[in-house]
Amino acid sequence: MATVRSISREEARRIAVRAQLLDADRALVDGSEELAEVVAQLTLLPLNPTDIVCPSAEHIALSRLPEIDPGGVRRAVEVEQSLFEHLGPHRHPMEAWAIGLRAMRDLPWLRALGRAPEAIGEGSRAWLEANDGFRERVLEQLRADGPLPQGEIPDTADVPYRSSGWNTGRDVAMMLELLQVRGEVVVVERLGQLRVWDLAERVLPPVEAPDAAAALETWQRRWLRSLGVARPTHVGDAGERVRVEGTRGEWRLADGATPAGFTGRVVLLSPLDRLIADRRRMRELWGFEYALEQYTPAAKRRWGVHALPILDGGALVGKVDARTDRDVGALRVARIHWDVEPDGRLRSAVLDELERFAAWLGGRLALADGAAEPR
Repeated sequence: MATVRSISREEARRIAVRAQLLDADRALVDGSEELAEVVAQLTLLPLNPTDIVCPSAEHIALSRLPEIDPGGVRRAVEVEQSLFEHLGPHRHPMEAWAIGLRAMRDLPWLRALGRAPEAIGEGSRAWLEANDGFRERVLEQLRADGPLPQGEIPDTADVPYRSSGWNTGRDVAMMLELLQVRGEVVVVERLGQLRVWDLAERVLPPVEAPDAAAALETWQRRWLRSLGVARPTHVGDAGERVRVEGTRGEWRLADGATPAGFTGRVVLLSPLDRLIADRRRMRELWGFEYALEQYTPAAKRRWGVHALPILDGGALVGKVDARTDRDVGALRVARIHWDVEPDGRLRSAVLDELERFAAWLGGRLALADGAAEPR
């Protein structure tokens, strides 16, 4: 039986940070023309238009490409078409991150995955089959009148959508989203949180999709490459079997991934950043306690409605309770919650990052009294 080698937790962290282009020696240089390269490496920019601080796609792009302008992500989707909005497949390890912006070059294998039977859950698949007429009516309206905002597509479902969650009654949204997974329709524009839809064949380039097995293998290999090190649950046999000291069970290490020569930097992360998207992996590798508290009642919040995790080299060292006040043009920081005792270097670097972030947002930094002091 082959020996499974071990790597330290510190090595695993550095490999993960480097894979996410968050080390000091980013493989991809500054500039919005490199955005598609960044997205291809990360596999997606998670898309959450909530702008308590900044929409997630823009924030994640900025943390990899410091010179990108605030309109760079939207321009890549709507003008350059080097990125496109994608949903699924539903086998995605973290459902909240299943919707995102993808590099156009990844369209062939994403389309193959989306058209595999298992890409859509059994219940949704049965609902889609029962609503074949509804599907045809939606596609015909888009063909004749598209692109269209979702609200202009009437609900003519033959069978209403039912679920144990909030999707009950969202017949039009569910039809469009399932057709998006299958590659039949696409979001061409977002006006705030309003989605504008059109036929994929009219927007996306024609591609020849590989077979489903080859697409899945590509997806697993690419997913592992973007993480550096991951549990085998979602990456199968990709990469090398390893153990991470201090954790149970086996991990998979991406081909060629190494911590050698690692140099870190201080970065303010989006709550949806791929480095911490898998909260279980985050706790296992970093022992970092964090949750997005956007939907937590105010009295129960520990770190703030949209706290920004602080990455210092290979360590997660705190959270910034911030929000953008557009009425006065300021990034307001109520508190920096330190998980370590910060030295002068770390305090200064975090404040520099906050100043830079505020300027990028088009405003100034407004620190509450004592916000940066440990307590």
